[in-house]
Amino acid sequence: MEQAEYYDTFENNLLKELLRLCTSHQMLSGTLLSSEDIDERWKEYAPEYMADAVPQVNAFPAAAIAWAGYVGMAVAHRWDVDWENYSTEPYEKLHGEQGFDDMDEHIMQNILGLSLDSEEAHKIEDMMRRLGETALTLIRRERIEPQSPMAFHVYARVVKVMFKIGAAIELKRLGYKFEQVNLPNMGAGMAQC
Repeated sequence: MEQAEYYDTFENNLLKELLRLCTSHQMLSGTLLSSEDIDERWKEYAPEYMADAVPQVNAFPAAAIAWAGYVGMAVAHRWDVDWENYSTEPYEKLHGEQGFDDMDEHIMQNILGLSLDSEEAHKIEDMMRRLGETALTLIRRERIEPQSPMAFHVYARVVKVMFKIGAAIELKRLGYKFEQVNLPNMGAGMAQC
């Protein structure tokens, strides 16, 4: 199997597994909610996120994965609130007072507007932790040599999936959903939010 095909297969399998996990915990409804605007934002944020997260992988591997989910939630929230103003927001605005280290709490409290002690914040935190641990388990099953180019590429795919899952969780939390749309002369189709 070619490398690109391997990475694509790994990414698709991971996405299915994390979507299944979120659905089993009622955080999603079996569908990955998405928007091209949100997905495009990851392309801009990914290099900076990777620069922050990769040094954390050895000490805090699950967090270095899970924080990408919080970034996805923040971008989805900004997309819903006022995309015209936030569409060019620099990545650093997602950092907390301690930079990358407390980005999760900053996003939860200052962007999503949730009290860190709230039931909803605890539910999101628990889900992100489970997702990070599940992704880490799937990476380890691949028996990829640590700190190799392959490990880097797999990690890049993992955080991309986490970003998408985080965005989907926030879109669902905000009330977005897929709906069946009947288009004239085209039959039934699915519309993105």
